[in-house]
Amino acid sequence: MTTTARFIGKTVLVTGAGSGLGRAIALAFAAEGAQVIASGRGAAPLDETVALATEAGGAAIAITADVTRPEDVRALVNRTVEHFGGLDVAVNNAGVFRGGSPVAELSEADWRVLLDVNVTGVLLSMQAEIDRMRVQDGGGTIVNISSNLGAHLRIPGVAGYAASKAAVSALTRAAALDHIHDGVRINAVSPGASATTMSLRPGESDAERAVRMKEESPLGRVSTAEEVAAAVLYLASSDAASVVGTDLVIDGGTSA
Repeated sequence: MTTTARFIGKTVLVTGAGSGLGRAIALAFAAEGAQVIASGRGAAPLDETVALATEAGGAAIAITADVTRPEDVRALVNRTVEHFGGLDVAVNNAGVFRGGSPVAELSEADWRVLLDVNVTGVLLSMQAEIDRMRVQDGGGTIVNISSNLGAHLRIPGVAGYAASKAAVSALTRAAALDHIHDGVRINAVSPGASATTMSLRPGESDAERAVRMKEESPLGRVSTAEEVAAAVLYLASSDAASVVGTDLVIDGGTSA
């Protein structure tokens, strides 16, 4: 457990919480006293996240949902409210990566998956979350997970992913302006390469990635999942009460 406990009594929903950044974010909230709902498409990884949160002294439950299905997202929020009585913080982290080909060879199937999960999934999630938050005392806070690839940085071969994440950044800022008067504060975090499997190139080991990042990142390394989670918790906390519509880049200076 951490020495701070900014989220005691708060209910926090994290999508894509079965692994990687989503799991790290869920565990960080649990460590600071939150009641965490870990959501994703697979039950087994979510159960592991819940077990890790419980072992660390936190509180968490798992609820499976597919963010591309509006009925799933609505049911997810409804079950959260039924179980804990409200929804204080939502972190829309669920996302997929498809890359490795230039625009002319980008398959329609990959393009549609990127838009469905990374963009429509965030939209549907925010709609359900905002509908609940704006009618409850105290409103709520939403943090969307975007990427430094998109609005901040472009590299060859990942146009579809970059376009989807640029849309998340723009959607976040627009939603923030639309709903701050409803008492819902919305921001984004845009990680660069972090210590998750998503940042590994095909066949690359962690050690090989570490060597590559010494050249590619001004910081000389990937961000840890815990460093990204710390940024999310800051934006979700009262410490960031006047932060509205920001897109906080955590990428070691790669897109500076």
